[in-house]
Amino acid sequence: MAQRIRESSVRQLLINNGHEFSEFEAGEWDPGFRVAQAGRRVVHVFWDGPGEADQLETITAELRAAGLHVVATQQDRGGRRRLEVTRP
Repeated sequence: MAQRIRESSVRQLLINNGHEFSEFEAGEWDPGFRVAQAGRRVVHVFWDGPGEADQLETITAELRAAGLHVVATQQDRGGRRRLEVTRP
């Protein structure tokens, strides 16, 4: 079973790897990544902006190199792509 993981630790790892955190301004999200806690054992990572598939692929490799388990998924009914991140 996966261990507990915190959104703040995933966010800090990505910031330390040089990624920009996305913020909501003027009615839309700035380019960059966002993270959301999805329970005690899952964190979702999203990319806002151009190159979503490539950026998520890069982030996947970095998170896996840090020892995290990452699965690419998509929200229901053709929604946004996201990464489900857990700690094995």
